[in-house]
Amino acid sequence: MSPRTNDNATPGTDGAAPAPGTAAPGPAGSGASRRRRAARLGLCAGALALALTAGATVAGALRGGGTAPAVAAAGAGVSPALLASGDLDASIGSLQAHLRAQPADFGGWATLGLAYVEQARTHGDPSRYPQAQKALDRSLDLRPDYDPALAGRAALAAARHDFTGALRYAGRALAQNPYNERALCSRIDALVELGRYGEAAKAADLADSRRPGVPVFTRYAYVHELRGDVKTARRVLTQALATATGRGDVAYVASALGQLAWNEGHYDDALGFYARALAADDGYLPALEGRARAQAAKGDRAAAIKGMEDVVRRYPLPQPLVALGELYEERGAAGDAGRAREQYALVRAWVALARANGVDADLDTALASADHGDHRAALKAARDEWARRHTVHTADALAWALHVSGRDTEALAYARAATATGYRNAAFLYHRGVVESATGHRAEGRASLKAALRLNPGFSPRGAAAARAALKASR
Repeated sequence: MSPRTNDNATPGTDGAAPAPGTAAPGPAGSGASRRRRAARLGLCAGALALALTAGATVAGALRGGGTAPAVAAAGAGVSPALLASGDLDASIGSLQAHLRAQPADFGGWATLGLAYVEQARTHGDPSRYPQAQKALDRSLDLRPDYDPALAGRAALAAARHDFTGALRYAGRALAQNPYNERALCSRIDALVELGRYGEAAKAADLADSRRPGVPVFTRYAYVHELRGDVKTARRVLTQALATATGRGDVAYVASALGQLAWNEGHYDDALGFYARALAADDGYLPALEGRARAQAAKGDRAAAIKGMEDVVRRYPLPQPLVALGELYEERGAAGDAGRAREQYALVRAWVALARANGVDADLDTALASADHGDHRAALKAARDEWARRHTVHTADALAWALHVSGRDTEALAYARAATATGYRNAAFLYHRGVVESATGHRAEGRASLKAALRLNPGFSPRGAAAARAALKASR
């Protein structure tokens, strides 16, 4: 699933968005303080490198014989046997030992590949993806058109943000087995992330008729949320949580409900759902991040910073890194400006490492660079991403990159496209309001800014304050 964070486009007969307006297409400080900041950045970079390479030793024995929302969707079930122990890393070790003894087991290689994709998702570690590809390719070499391996390639392509490839592999898997749950789910994910919402809704209905269960229910809910039907999304997620039994399913669905509540400014409800997720899995990254965001929105900055520091210490991913940087900036204590810059530097490091492991990171680049980096890099990344897929998230990113580059007239159509499906997102409304005001649509701009703050008054430490300031200035 897209970053719900996932995380598209205007509706139409094919669900694809048009290309709006175009053809489709701080103070330096003392030397001692600088040395302290450099040391902290070095430690953070070390943590990032560790998070991105932690699987290298585990996979080493197999390499020679031939690893975002925004936070991805719940897996469609790697293997009940594999996950039964609750320790994915240990299960992967057992699979590796089995495959050293039985290297012709095509099913084992497919399961290992899927496990690596799941490990990358739960660890926030793109270095698992090359390992996953090798394992899945080995399975297909041994048995061409093996539907679990093809479904694994679909999941891997989606994880790398190659959604066209994900759709292709999902189709091949479903041609072999129309009831393959992972392929059904990957098809929904790919259509959503390509902005083809009408087709995604039909794919969700089909998946529900063939393989009803938590993985399908959560995707069904997200398709409805993206089209503005929050009531149905909440109902489906509530039903999914009631039927969830595995710890992973409970953590995922409860976190999705927490995100839905947070999006609408219901912070106490969100904290309740995140608590339930963490009771099932106390290290579940989306719940830890969501809890910190809800704490920040309620004004508990100390708890929010502590929580987000814990998140990025474990898994330094772009969205929590940016959020932590903005929390530091807002707090404004001595040294916080330097700490904020460290977080933004780590985003750039993550993007470089993700790209080195085959992940399309243009959306992450566009969003982070627009506010905290190189505006030209943000605009190039946003344009490149829009050329690949027309979603509400890419429309918003391109609109904001155009705005910070001083091209508000061009940005206006994209900002409006980002909200045209009915998707309720305060950041999108804030961006739209700023662009509308900058292009002379002052009444519309004020309405959009008010709508953003009415929907989720704590949507961003930086953005919410800027929205209030813009409203005050426009009186």
